[in-house]
Amino acid sequence: MTKKLLPLLVLAVLSATANAATPPNTLVVAQGLDDIVSLDPAEANELSSIQTVPSLYQRLVQPDRTNPEKITPILAESWQADAAAKTLTIKLKPDAKFASGNPLRPEDVIFSYTRAVTLNKSPAFILNVLGWDASNIESQLKKVDDHTLTLHWTADVSPSVALNILSTPIASIVDQKLVSANVKDNDFGNAWLKMHSAGSGAFKMRVYQPHQAIVLEANETAPGGAPKLKSIIIKNVPDPASRRLLIQQGDADVARDLGADQISALEGKAGVKVLSIPSAEQNYLVFNTGNSANPLLYNPAFWEASRWLVDYDGITKNLLKGQYFVHQSFLPVGLPGALEDNPFKFDPAKAKEILAKAGIKDAHFTLDVENKPPFITIAQSMQASFAQGGVKVDLLPAAGSQVYARVRAKQHQAAIRLWIPDYFDAHSNASAFAWNDGKSSTVAGLNGWKIPELNKATLAAVAEPDPAKRLDLYKKMQEELQHNSPYVFVDQGKTQIVVRDNVKGYQQGLNADMVWYDNVTK
Repeated sequence: MTKKLLPLLVLAVLSATANAATPPNTLVVAQGLDDIVSLDPAEANELSSIQTVPSLYQRLVQPDRTNPEKITPILAESWQADAAAKTLTIKLKPDAKFASGNPLRPEDVIFSYTRAVTLNKSPAFILNVLGWDASNIESQLKKVDDHTLTLHWTADVSPSVALNILSTPIASIVDQKLVSANVKDNDFGNAWLKMHSAGSGAFKMRVYQPHQAIVLEANETAPGGAPKLKSIIIKNVPDPASRRLLIQQGDADVARDLGADQISALEGKAGVKVLSIPSAEQNYLVFNTGNSANPLLYNPAFWEASRWLVDYDGITKNLLKGQYFVHQSFLPVGLPGALEDNPFKFDPAKAKEILAKAGIKDAHFTLDVENKPPFITIAQSMQASFAQGGVKVDLLPAAGSQVYARVRAKQHQAAIRLWIPDYFDAHSNASAFAWNDGKSSTVAGLNGWKIPELNKATLAAVAEPDPAKRLDLYKKMQEELQHNSPYVFVDQGKTQIVVRDNVKGYQQGLNADMVWYDNVTK
C-alpha cells in the first residue's frame, strides 16, 4: 500500500503543519507507532497494538471499565461455571454481529481460540495457562447449539481465573468466515490480519499504513452500540516534541507518550488538558541468561550488584519528573497482593564490593532499548550509573519493533522492557516472570531462565483456593524475584495523556488494553 492510496482526509491530516483544526467528526491521535509488529489479536503484544485492538475486537467477557476486578459480559450473554469439571458453558448474545455483517456463532469463538493457540505467537502463553496447546485445543471447545458452547480446561485453575484469562486481548473473537477467506499457506489469516480487521468492536479498520497511520471508521452495528465519532486517525509521530506541537496547535486532539519535558511545557497552556491516569505499566532491566556469549548474564552475583547500580530516584524524580515512581516488585501497585517495599537504592560502592567478592572483573554487557522515552532515558541513566560501579554498558537503541524482534529471537544480552498485566490477577504477572516451561514465550522463557522450583510455586499459587493464603504465596514469590532473579524492577508509571479541551468522554484504565474511544465526543 502506498501513500497515494490513503484516504484524502487522512492525507490532509498527516500533512497538516500548523493551526489546522481537526475534522469535527474525527479524532486525531498523535503517538509513536513504530513498536507495532501486528494488529492480529492472536499476535499483538506491543503497547501500541494492545491499545488499538480493543477498538477493533471484542471478547466474550472483559473487565468492567470502572472496576476492572469485576468481569462484565460483552459477546457472552451469560455463563455457567462448573469448577469440578473445569468447564464454562457460554451462551452468546443472539443478535451480535461482526462489522462484516456476519452473525456471531459458537464456531467463531472456537476458531478464535484454536487459531490463537495453534499460531503460538508471543501472547499465546496467556491461553497456555489453561492447559491449552496445539495438541489438545480442539478437544476443549464444543458447540452445544447455535448460541451456546462449552469451554473446558485441563490446568488446575478456578473458573474466576479462567474468565480473567478470557478477558485478555488474545481472547478476542474474530469473524471466522471473513478470516478464512484470507488464509494463505495455512496461516489462519495471520498475514492478512496484521493489516486488516475482522472483529465486532466499536470501530473497523479502514487502512493501516505501517510507520505512518492507523485509520479506524465507526462500526455502526457494534454490539453495545455505535461509537459517537465517525473515525479515528492514529498518526505516527516518532518525536515527542513534534507531538507536543501538534496538540498545542490543535492539529491533534490527543497526544500520547510525551516525555516529562513536553508535559511540563503543556501544563497550564490554553486549549489543552493534561490527564494523569494510574497505570500498571512497569519498566525493568532483564538479563538474557540463555545468551552464552556473555557469562555474566547468568551470574547471580552480577544480578545482585546490578540492583545497586540503578539510580532509581534520579530516574523517577529528576529524569522522568514524576511520570513514574520507584517500584521494585513484579506485581504493580493496584493489583491485589502487590509488594510495595523498595529495598534497593543507588550504591556503587556496595555493587563494587559484591563484584569483587564474586571475582568479577571488566564487567560489560550490551543493552537493547527502544529509542524513545522513557526507555532510552532509563537506559542512558543506567549507562552512566553502572559506569560508576565499573560496569560498561553499550546501548543498542532501535525502533520498538526491532527491539521486540531481537528479544523474541533471544538475541539480546540485556534489555529495558515494559510490562503490563494481561488481566487482574496476580497470576498474570507470575506466569510471565516466574514460569518457564521451555515452550511458552514468557518473560522468563525469552530470557532463558530455568526455574523448576518457581514453576512449582507458580502452579501452587494459582491453584490455591484460599484467597489469603494465595496472596501470601505471591508475596513470597515477589520477595524471591526481588532478590534473586535476572530482573531489576525499576519503576511503575502514571500515564499522562494530553487532550484538547473540547475532547470529552476519553477513558483509560490501569492496563494497556483499557483504552476506549467509543464514547469520545468533540
